[in-house]
Amino acid sequence: MRFGVLGPLAVWTTDGAEVAVPGAKVRALLAHLLVHPGHAVSADRLIDALWGEELPDHPANALQGKVSQLRRALERAEPGGRALVGAGPAGYTLRVAADAVDTGRFARLLQRARATATPRERVRLLDEALGLWRGEAFADFTDDAFARGAIGRLEEDRLTAWEDQAEARLDSGDHGPLAADLADLAVRHPLRERLRAAQLRALYRAGRQTEALAAYEELRQRLDGELGLVPGAELAALHEAILRQDPGLDAGVPGRGPVLGAG
Repeated sequence: MRFGVLGPLAVWTTDGAEVAVPGAKVRALLAHLLVHPGHAVSADRLIDALWGEELPDHPANALQGKVSQLRRALERAEPGGRALVGAGPAGYTLRVAADAVDTGRFARLLQRARATATPRERVRLLDEALGLWRGEAFADFTDDAFARGAIGRLEEDRLTAWEDQAEARLDSGDHGPLAADLADLAVRHPLRERLRAAQLRALYRAGRQTEALAAYEELRQRLDGELGLVPGAELAALHEAILRQDPGLDAGVPGRGPVLGAG
């Protein structure tokens, strides 16, 4: 059985059929167990996550009822599914391997990509990793306190993967399409300097020096106006290199000469 939280909560059987998990609290219980699959979550934490201050008369019994509902749903979907939800002195555990959850597969693909020397293979692995996302992480639970830490961590990992992918595409000479693909991403995450640097390089290598300089100026003004900061040293050095059309910016890019009519 496979589980997904890189988007709305989802469960699939081994052959890919989607599994219905009925009940908002049963789904919240499963989501909480999927924050750290394979690790026990105490009954107290689960009760707090499911009911908060509006506790039922017998919280432990109510929790056990939700656990039983979850076990039944998993067992109906696939024989042996009931055993995936374990119980012990430390609490309840979703007993699954890391690869059974999309977050585990995402992390494994990122690790493989970063260990790969070939740019095109890095791009392929990062494409596969980012393709696991079906929306925002824990999309059904963005307002729930138990998921906030995991959401923040996963979204940062996703942004870093996008940055890794952009740099790998630059290394493979894919600067033209990349410049277009990064336009929306840079708007949505305007203060990510590493992402902006990839955008500037892609624009410059695509012969769009004026747009690269305008993108840098937009970031400089935003940093100053919103945070009272200036661009970091690496980004400032990249800006200077673009201004003087440094040949080093085209290292490894076939067929690129000086940018004509730029400035």
